[in-house]
Amino acid sequence: MSRAKPIPDTVTLHVPFRVVKRGGRKATQLPEGGKQPRRTDSTLLKALARAFRWKRMLESGEFATIAELAEREGIAHSYMTRVLRLTLLAPDIVEAILNGKARDVTLVRVLEPFPAEWERQYLSICAVKSNA
Repeated sequence: MSRAKPIPDTVTLHVPFRVVKRGGRKATQLPEGGKQPRRTDSTLLKALARAFRWKRMLESGEFATIAELAEREGIAHSYMTRVLRLTLLAPDIVEAILNGKARDVTLVRVLEPFPAEWERQYLSICAVKSNA
């Protein structure tokens, strides 16, 4: 089997974008209609990771109490208990956060009290405010 045209050594790809300044930082801006790549909230991801790590440390018996673990980590007991609640989030919410699909979910928002029932969590945490 032979090809009619040879494969080129170089391929040129044109991607339309512009570099703009936002808050003193440079950012890329796609043309109208272009989709922005999903971004994960690194602060929220770190909090999720810490929550599950702390839960594992408590469940393993490495630390007897939350207060003991908080002292070892050098953080306030009250902050640790709020972050530990993230382990109670519904699996689909955690997955959406990890995949960058939960754009309206922020650490501040999930540190507020939320329902224990997974079905109600979505409405409480993920619902888009209509006036936002």
